[in-house]
Amino acid sequence: MNLERLPNEEKLSLCRKYYLGGFAFLPFLWLVNVVWFFREAFVKPAYTEQLQIKTYVKRSALGLLLWVAVLTTWITIFQHFRAEWGEVGDYLSFTIPLGIP
Repeated sequence: MNLERLPNEEKLSLCRKYYLGGFAFLPFLWLVNVVWFFREAFVKPAYTEQLQIKTYVKRSALGLLLWVAVLTTWITIFQHFRAEWGEVGDYLSFTIPLGIP
């Protein structure tokens, strides 16, 4: 999508939709929001909607970092303790590895 062709009001609306969509357990939308709107928020000359776009981009980045931290922590804990959890660890696994861990 070429953001240069959109009016500033539509940019703000799109940025807001991606920001709110991230709360539906879709942190990828926050990543897209940060990547697409970073230049609009921090590089382009000032315009009226820019302050709100900056807020959405900053909050999207913060939400994305929080998701990455939580997911990384869970993956690390799960990989480390899955075998010790016994049957519960097996039920949480998509595939059950064979052999002794």
